[in-house]
Amino acid sequence: MTNDQNRIFSIDVFRAITMLLMIFVNDFWSLSGIPLWLEHARADQDFLGFSDLIFPCFLFIVGMSIPYAMRNRLAKGESPMKILTHIALRSCALLVMGLFTVNIDHLNGPASGISRELFEIVMVIGFFLIWNVYPKEAGWKKYLFYALQVLGVIVLFVLFFLFKGGKDGTGHMTPSWWGILGLIGWTYLITASIYLFARKLPVLLLFFWFLFTVLNIADLAKWLHTPIPGGGAFQGFAFAGIAATLLIDWAITLEKRRKLPFIYLGAGALLLLAGFWLRNYFIISKIHATPTWVFLCNGIAFGLFALVYYLVELKGKVDWFRWIKPAGTSTLTCYLVPYVYYSLAAFAFTLPDFIKSGVIGLVKSFGYAMIIIGITFILGKLKIKLKI
Repeated sequence: MTNDQNRIFSIDVFRAITMLLMIFVNDFWSLSGIPLWLEHARADQDFLGFSDLIFPCFLFIVGMSIPYAMRNRLAKGESPMKILTHIALRSCALLVMGLFTVNIDHLNGPASGISRELFEIVMVIGFFLIWNVYPKEAGWKKYLFYALQVLGVIVLFVLFFLFKGGKDGTGHMTPSWWGILGLIGWTYLITASIYLFARKLPVLLLFFWFLFTVLNIADLAKWLHTPIPGGGAFQGFAFAGIAATLLIDWAITLEKRRKLPFIYLGAGALLLLAGFWLRNYFIISKIHATPTWVFLCNGIAFGLFALVYYLVELKGKVDWFRWIKPAGTSTLTCYLVPYVYYSLAAFAFTLPDFIKSGVIGLVKSFGYAMIIIGITFILGKLKIKLKI
């Protein structure tokens, strides 16, 4: 265990690894000739690609982080209503970002009067103007920061009304599937709100994990229609993360902490077995958010976190991962930087085909991910960091 009893560094490390891999796999669109098992499976394909694991692991970490964030706010004396307001505002920010990012692929540049590349750059600038972590200043600087936030809101409104989508240029922004950030927003809104009021009852929290699992199964079996995105699957990942945190709370002695990786491995094995059994009834599909996919990914997430916890908390190897630290502590910044990177790169250069194919292509994508983390680190030093 780390000396800081209020922070579990293995959570930061797991988040950093997950974000590194998310940036890595998100660059696969630029490659050719890479193994199919690395890519996302098709919607109707009964298969779990490596890329299909990343988002579930991120939601698992979202769930693990919620109890610590909530406890910190309560320790500062914040009321449940103030925390609930924070949850709503944070979720709204993610939904707004999700709305913009999910529509980019449908932008009709000529009809909108703005190219996709410029739209992306201005969009990200708007996000940073609104949600940057500004210093706590008094006097005129305080009002300057307020003015920058207002400018960011104006920028997004202008982009929203400029946007014209579709081949005929008559479409407008629609939530569609909300995008990755929007799905995180919905998951956080529901999961964090429930945790706030059920936090003192671990059994009730485990019941909600069971409930969202049942909802997901019922939705896919067409017994009922669940109105929330993912049909309960995404909340199932987050509550699995909360369950993992409950186990950390239980491990208050060194002896229990040493047992914790084995408990995580055992839980992961059981979830994997349940996932393979469910395969008799549902295919493995990220696109359809099937229960099989949920159970298998949760099982893998428990197993991976067992390894990270062992290395970081029990063996004190947190420095092994210091080179990717910005991905775990400035995660939203790290996720959005690629939008600007790709847009600027489109104007600047084109890589030769041999660098975008096969093993060399994979090395290129990993190097690209490290560049993004490096840019995030530099932005942090310049006091440019998103936080919602």
